Amino acid sequence: MNYLWNYQNSSTKQLEESHKLAKELGINPILGKLLIQRGIHTPNDARTFFHPQLKDLHDPFLMKDMDIAVDRLNQAIGNKERILIYGDYDVDGTTSVSLVYRFLQEYYSNIDYYIPNRYNEGYGVSQQGIDFAKETGVSLIIVLDCGIKAVEEITYAKNKGIDFIICDHHVPDDVLPPAIAILNAKRLDNTYPYTDLSGCGVGFKFMQAFAQNNGIEFHNLVPLLDLVAVSIASDIVPIMGENRILAYHGLKQLNNNPSIGLKSIIDVCSLEDREITISDIVFKIGPRINASGRIENGKEAVDLLIERDYEKAIKIAKRINEYNETRKDLDKNMTEEANQIVENISDLSDLRSVVLYNEKWHQGVIGIVASRLTEVYYRPAVVLCKSGEFATGSARSVPGFDIYKAIEHCKDLLESFGGHTYAAGLSLKEENIKEFNRRFEAYVTEHILPEQTHPSINIDAELDFQEITRKFCKDLKKFNPYGPYNQKPIFCTHQVYDYGTSKVVGRNQEHIKLELIDSKSNNILNGIAFGQSNHVRYIKSRRSFDICYTIEANTHRKGEIQLHIEDIKPIE
Repeated sequence: MNYLWNYQNSSTKQLEESHKLAKELGINPILGKLLIQRGIHTPNDARTFFHPQLKDLHDPFLMKDMDIAVDRLNQAIGNKERILIYGDYDVDGTTSVSLVYRFLQEYYSNIDYYIPNRYNEGYGVSQQGIDFAKETGVSLIIVLDCGIKAVEEITYAKNKGIDFIICDHHVPDDVLPPAIAILNAKRLDNTYPYTDLSGCGVGFKFMQAFAQNNGIEFHNLVPLLDLVAVSIASDIVPIMGENRILAYHGLKQLNNNPSIGLKSIIDVCSLEDREITISDIVFKIGPRINASGRIENGKEAVDLLIERDYEKAIKIAKRINEYNETRKDLDKNMTEEANQIVENISDLSDLRSVVLYNEKWHQGVIGIVASRLTEVYYRPAVVLCKSGEFATGSARSVPGFDIYKAIEHCKDLLESFGGHTYAAGLSLKEENIKEFNRRFEAYVTEHILPEQTHPSINIDAELDFQEITRKFCKDLKKFNPYGPYNQKPIFCTHQVYDYGTSKVVGRNQEHIKLELIDSKSNNILNGIAFGQSNHVRYIKSRRSFDICYTIEANTHRKGEIQLHIEDIKPIE
């Protein structure tokens, strides 16, 4: 892919500020520049960023309706009411349900959990789920990672004498459901200082408030932070502010003492002997948890995440791993079909979006296929399939473009919709697909910026190899955990050369294992360039080229660093 390299230039004032900050902290000025780019301007703010503390979490009672939610939960427990923990079938939903269920189960036994079936009930609160609650004597439902738009369903539940507490983080409509309490920092009347919690994060804050109100020590909540970290990574929410604290300590829990369920997934993924990162969650742990809801039922993921017996957990984990293999096959076949359709669109170069519909496609994989299309064609993508009487779809976006607003623009054509800036879901009647396609394309064309229509790499700073010292790498590691708004820094070095030992590797000889030197030192650095073997002839010619890369620990050789090459530009 031909990437544009966007250099993050700093003003004279910013450079002076970054040098001053770096000097006070005893770090390389380039790392000072990275801090300034992240809005961190003082040594104290930098220390807070480098060493997130649980004591800096916000008071949960700052959230609108939190006092009402805690009072209603206390009332339910005091009256021995039956409580149902209800959540979405994706990673954020299943971790949310697992967290709240596991914590409350320590203090109260008359509780159950429920995950709707993706294919029979669809996303969010369903009438079928409410009927199940009524039949089993439930009078309070705590719904997590969904529910903010379930006005009709929660009205239906209210008429049956069932109260709802909503813990959600999706964008609400103007009219809120008639729930007893709505915990959502995206409410228009929000009073909470941080608005980017995951669904599981909102559930955690609810349990933090419940614990605080009932004299339960905070350390009883710490073992649940591994679930919060998994949700934050998988739901692609910003890893700054309160999410950074939760993710930082959640990763510590995941690495040092994970819950039995997560330990079994770690073992199935063969991650047991290495430090688990946000990337490992995104690409290995999360997809396996998700596969349960995509292929079978998300309830099985909760069964795993609350399990206390390792032998039982590993059996479920292996079964879920098999679902993930099935998911991969479906994903591969559907992506190939989708690519063929797109490549046959005669006016593709004139289009700024992709909307595809195939009634036979598998509903559990359409979100992944939409992601693949945005990566290949660099356009916001909506992929639809048939689900009951409606077409159901998933939408994914390119960096910087708000796909939720694009879908909201077409809401009069939709039966339902919801989501975030970069990912959304929707359903509509088949006869509305053509008009939706037209209106969606028109909105994208009008609002997308030129730089959002071409693959690009944002270069944080230029480095010489002599600057990549052990201390530099040690200080850089403090920027972890990485994610939205704190992306892994990408550096570039100009005029590097093959040391003479670079070679192609991989099953199909598609990658390059590099040994490089630059023009300013004799430092030899190892690198890996995945899928870029087309450059090997140029590299072996001993001519100079530019590289952009992230700096990683070499997983095969402890203590060694490796450049993960994002792109190579020959110098003509």
